[in-house]
Amino acid sequence: MSDFDVLLSEERVARSRSNFDKALRGKNVDALTDLFGSNVFSNKVMKDRLPTATYDALQRTIKLGKPLTLDVANVVAKEMKNWALEKGATHYTHWFHPLTGITAEKHDSFIEPDGDGNVVAELSGKQLIQGEPDASSFPSGGIRATFEARGYTAWDATSPAFLKKDSAGNVTLCIPTAFCSWTGEALDKKTPLLRSMEAVSRQALRVLRALGNKTSNRVTATVGPEQEYFLVDKEYFDERLDLMLTGRTLFGAPAPKGQELEDQYFGAIKDRVSDFMRDLNTELWSMGVMSKTQHNEVAPAQYEMAPFFTTTNVAADHNQLVMETLQKVALRHKLVCLLHEKPYAGVNGSGKHNNWSMATDDGFNLLEPGSTPHDNEQFLLVLSALVMAVDKHADKLRASAANNGNDLRLGANEAPPAIVSIFMGAALTDILQSIAQGTKYAAKGATFLRIGVDSLPDLPMHNTDRNRTSPFAFTGNKFEFRMMPSSASISGANVVLNTIAAEALDYVATRLEKAGKKDVNKEAQKIVKDLINKHGRVIYDGDNYAASWVKEAKKRGLPNITNTVDSIKSMMSTEAEQLFSKYGVLSKTELHSRCEIYFEQYAKKANIEARASIDMVKKQYLPVVMAYAAELAENIKTLKAVSAPSAVQKNILTKISQHLIGASKSLAALEEATGKAHGAGDAEKCAKAYRDSVVPVQNALREDIDALEVLLPADLWPVPSYATMLFKL
Repeated sequence: MSDFDVLLSEERVARSRSNFDKALRGKNVDALTDLFGSNVFSNKVMKDRLPTATYDALQRTIKLGKPLTLDVANVVAKEMKNWALEKGATHYTHWFHPLTGITAEKHDSFIEPDGDGNVVAELSGKQLIQGEPDASSFPSGGIRATFEARGYTAWDATSPAFLKKDSAGNVTLCIPTAFCSWTGEALDKKTPLLRSMEAVSRQALRVLRALGNKTSNRVTATVGPEQEYFLVDKEYFDERLDLMLTGRTLFGAPAPKGQELEDQYFGAIKDRVSDFMRDLNTELWSMGVMSKTQHNEVAPAQYEMAPFFTTTNVAADHNQLVMETLQKVALRHKLVCLLHEKPYAGVNGSGKHNNWSMATDDGFNLLEPGSTPHDNEQFLLVLSALVMAVDKHADKLRASAANNGNDLRLGANEAPPAIVSIFMGAALTDILQSIAQGTKYAAKGATFLRIGVDSLPDLPMHNTDRNRTSPFAFTGNKFEFRMMPSSASISGANVVLNTIAAEALDYVATRLEKAGKKDVNKEAQKIVKDLINKHGRVIYDGDNYAASWVKEAKKRGLPNITNTVDSIKSMMSTEAEQLFSKYGVLSKTELHSRCEIYFEQYAKKANIEARASIDMVKKQYLPVVMAYAAELAENIKTLKAVSAPSAVQKNILTKISQHLIGASKSLAALEEATGKAHGAGDAEKCAKAYRDSVVPVQNALREDIDALEVLLPADLWPVPSYATMLFKL
């Protein structure tokens, strides 16, 4: 950042704190609540500004999926523009999620010529509803040729428009949209997400109707995505090519201290980090993101934020804003936010815990067991349907959490393994087993945790403990999908979750409907029993890290897909094609195009990492090591001339020489393997070549370089060490 940029950033930070500071000091008790959503064209703003008829029509679109007329859009657009102008906006953008994994925006000013050489500020209903960004330069997996540029953005009225402010004070109206090609295929992550939400709502309503529910009109998948991240001082970040280009350290010897003392987790937050978190919350709250929880995570310099639950598409929008805002605010504090799944070897990686549930429009959580879950027919039906969904489509759920970084993370340090299983907890597992075996469940009643201190109350115990090693854990009234990568959009995983849930609920609804009202309760019990008997193998409440679980999972026939390339391949099966096309979520063409893109992304990221490794070794590490080796050799020669002992120096030089030879061989092998992989053929062949030939050689090169870091004086090593980056914050 230039000095001018730093100054602007500091001024912006100071301005953004004023209302928040007032709230903290109690000078304005309403400041905190006034701040939240202040930059959102929220339901409250719409109700205040729109004519009643327009507001009601828009609400029918948002809540019931009714078509939006141009007349309604024109009125909404006018009031949205006026509101944005009053807030200082000069431009608007259709904000969308292309298949790059980040967001995209093309800014247009509100100005339009008035015919007299002047301008007026305009935003028409047509401009609100539809945009036309260039589609040729976004990933399409072969759906669009480069010369075929036309693409469309379509307003997602169910996700509120919001204002983004940059460090210079520029304000832009962001209109959340879906993005598709001229020929109608989805080119983004939101379109299939919205389709999957419709699918799961339709099938869940069928189940509810069959059970006699006549009041609910919509079922919405809801998500609360926790976000883990690392912070590093920007000075150290700028000195590491690997961090700048790949988001992770390709080299680095372990620090003398890691996370073994377990003193970082939930520890006191350092002042510098707390200052950053305050400004992060101010930004997020103003954009309507319900950032609730913040704390130190397990690894040094690792942190987490968690929001409240909201509808899945809004949660996806908000999580993209969270990632963007984390990085933007960090820079204002001369920090860099690392969202990579494994920025540092040997300590915890970062994930995104996707807390997923389903709720009706009249306020019922379908995964709420109630006080007697064994008597809750609706809950047990939905629960057993999800057991079926996860068991039947474990490979697709695994694929939804696959990327280069997650290959380094899954399987250790609180990240779940690659085997997808469900944790239910003792009580629910007992209930389901009783149903499967046809025996009566003996309810134990409420249990209390006795603490043994008179002044502290006895605590009512949950039905389930928490299993931090389980990929898909039931946590009271929701499922926590813990495999997701920290850097990825949550859309992909929730598309899979919603679609497999829709299929399972479809199965349940069909059986209930065939049974008829007279026998619906008897059929419901039979469905639960059948599904648990057939798919209960996926339920596992033990330690997912244990070697015995790998053997047991294999015995049960559960897939163990250990890498991204094989995960992507599983999404190209006939079963996957039929699943996503049946529920209108992704056509065969759209599905295969995404797999093509993900193969390409894997290969491209692996190629960048390999080239960055080669560059650092050639230009930074080898010159320094060879110079030090020469200095040692000269020192040995001098000592020999005066008959002084030189055994220590000789020993160090021997070790350095051995690792230099090893590094030199691995470097040559890496250059050769990278060249071959780059020209291996189609996207899938390239991805396999990088996985099988490039990554192992790159790992071998790292071993020698990391060993050399331990042998050389710290002041000679050309990049900041792990100890410096993790603990100097």
